[in-house]
Amino acid sequence: MREFTFREIEKAVGGKQIWGSPDTVVLGVSKDSREAYEGSLFFPLKGEKYDAHSFLPQVIQRGCRTFLISDEEILNVLKDKENLDIIKVKDTTVALQDLAGYYLKQMSPKKIAVTGSVGKTSTKDMIHCVCGSKYKTGKTKGNQNNHIGLPLGILSFDEDTEAAVLEMGMDRPGEIDFLADLVRPDIGVITNIGISHKENLGSREGIFRAKMELVNYFGRENVLIINSGKDFLLKKNIEGEYRLISAGAETDNDFIVSDIRDKGEKGTEFFIKYRDEKQLFRLSVPGRHNAFNAALAAACGIELGIDLKGSAEALLSLEITEGRLTVKEKNGIKVIDDSYNASPDSMKAGIDTLTAVSSKRKIAILGDMFELGDDADIHHRKIGEYAKNAGADMVIAVGEMAENIARGAAEKGHYYKSKEALKKDIDEIVKSGDAVLVKASRGMEMEEIVKILVDKQEKK
Repeated sequence: MREFTFREIEKAVGGKQIWGSPDTVVLGVSKDSREAYEGSLFFPLKGEKYDAHSFLPQVIQRGCRTFLISDEEILNVLKDKENLDIIKVKDTTVALQDLAGYYLKQMSPKKIAVTGSVGKTSTKDMIHCVCGSKYKTGKTKGNQNNHIGLPLGILSFDEDTEAAVLEMGMDRPGEIDFLADLVRPDIGVITNIGISHKENLGSREGIFRAKMELVNYFGRENVLIINSGKDFLLKKNIEGEYRLISAGAETDNDFIVSDIRDKGEKGTEFFIKYRDEKQLFRLSVPGRHNAFNAALAAACGIELGIDLKGSAEALLSLEITEGRLTVKEKNGIKVIDDSYNASPDSMKAGIDTLTAVSSKRKIAILGDMFELGDDADIHHRKIGEYAKNAGADMVIAVGEMAENIARGAAEKGHYYKSKEALKKDIDEIVKSGDAVLVKASRGMEMEEIVKILVDKQEKK
C-alpha cells in the first residue's frame, strides 16, 4: 500500500478527524490488534460477539497510534494518551471497504475476480502466475475472500499494480453481489458449481444464482470465463451483454483440455487448444482437476495479451497456496496436504490424487464436510465408498459426521470421533512407504494432523 495522509483517509471513508493532524501519514492497515504496528492504521471492527475497540489500549502499547473508531465512548479510556490520530466513522467495517474501493480505483489495474464452489484459490494462484509473467500483479492471499478479507487484500497491493486477482467467497445470497459492486471486475472467473453451502442456499440452483451475482455489474466490455460443466455452467444457461468464454474437455469449448496425465506427486501434464494453437502444459502440482483450472488461467492470459505458450512457460514456476493439494515428502512418507477445506467434489479430486501417487499404501485421512444440508450423511457415506473403490488401502474418518465416511468405506474404514483420539494412534498407523491424504472442511483444522505427520518424519 502507498502512503496515505489522514486528510485523504478522512475524505475516502466519509469520516471526521477528531484527534491529531490531517498530515499524519500511515503506511499500512490492520484489523488484528496483534499485528498493529507503528505507522499502521488500525480498524477496530465490530462483530456479533466482539468489539475490537476494547483492544485499543493494547494497540497503542504496541506502538500504533493511528486508528478509526465508531464508538466515541472509547475516548474516555484514551484521554490520557498522547499523540493519537483518530478518525470517527459510523461503521469501521464499511470504512475499511470504502478505503479499499478508493485505493483500487486509484490503482486502476485490470481486475480479475475468481469465485466457485471449489478450486478458487488454486485458480487464483494460477491466474496470478500467468498475469505476473507480463504485468505487475497482486492477488488476495490465503482466505482473504470475504467482505473483510478482500478489502484488506486490496490495501496490501503496491500502488503500481497493473493486474489484480481477487478471490470472492460466499455462503449466502448477496455476498458475491456486494464484493462485485466493491471491485467492479473487468474479468470474472467461475470454477464450478458444487454443493458447498447448500445448507444456506437450498439447492445447487441457488448456489448457481449466488455465484452468478459476479456479473451483476457487467456490460459489453466485460468477460466471464467458466469451467464448462455438465449441468449449470453451460453456455445455454448463461445470458448477458458481456462476452462468455468457456473451458473444458468437450470440443465445443473455446479452450479445450485434452490428454491429461496425472503423474501424482510429479505433477500433471495436458494439452490446451485455443483456436489454431495447441500447447503442452506441465504443472508441478498433482490433480486432473488442475488442468481445467489452468485452462481458466490461460483464458485470462489471452484476454491480457499472453498467448498459450506464454501461459505454459509461466505455470512451470507455479506455487500453490499452502494446504491446497501440496505434497510434502520426507523419510519415506508422502503427505498430501489438502487440509484447507473440503466439499464432495474436492474430496474426490484429493482421493484421485492419492491413488495416483506411487507408494506402498495409500491412506486417506478424511474429516467432516460442513454446510451440506439435509443430505450431509449421504454425501459423507458416498465419499467413503468412492475412496474404497478408487483404491485407498485405508480410510480414516475423523469427526461427528465423518462416521458415515467410515461406513461407506466398509472394511477399509476406521473411525475416530476427534483429532485428539487420532493423534494418539497416528504413529502406529502411518509407516515409511505410505502416502497420506489429509482433507476436511476448514473448521476441522486438519492442518494439525499434517503438522504431526511432517514432524514425525523430521524426527526420524
